Amino acid sequence: MLEGPNVILRLFTEDDLDEFLKLENTCAEMGEFAPVELRSPAAFRKHLKETGGWGDKLGRMLITDRSDRILGHIMFIKEPSFQSGYEVGFVIFRRENRGKGYTTEALRVFSAYLFEVKPIPRLQLSTHVDNAAARRVAEKCGYKLEGTLRQMFFTRGAYVDYVLYSLLRGECPSLAEALKA
Repeated sequence: MLEGPNVILRLFTEDDLDEFLKLENTCAEMGEFAPVELRSPAAFRKHLKETGGWGDKLGRMLITDRSDRILGHIMFIKEPSFQSGYEVGFVIFRRENRGKGYTTEALRVFSAYLFEVKPIPRLQLSTHVDNAAARRVAEKCGYKLEGTLRQMFFTRGAYVDYVLYSLLRGECPSLAEALKA
């Protein structure tokens, strides 16, 4: 468990799954830039049972507040396999939880944690070109804009452009610093 000043990042438990899957599969809770593809509850439960939600190529943590209320989740994925780092993604559920700094704190802590435990030189994240909030979060956490990925993703009936950000190991604060920030 990673405890920051306002958020806690932790692995999933069986008790989390009903609420998480309900939030994850309610398009209105995901925000306007999240994909609308629904997640199979059975497949997600199977994945968690087999891996605990954390592995070499995919890892996911819940973002909760200090009272353990689910705010969202944050994850890494190694894709494609030749890449030397990980792609990071995050979602904060419920409109009333957005804009409060939860995502910035979670990304700062998660990034520092990944550099602490994984032998990787970089992290990257991509987001819809018009997602100003996610872009601000990336920049506040020290991620640098690398460019635009044209028609990278098909969602909501259209191909959309994404922007790519990266953070190098030497640009990231230590885990101890990130947990205090």
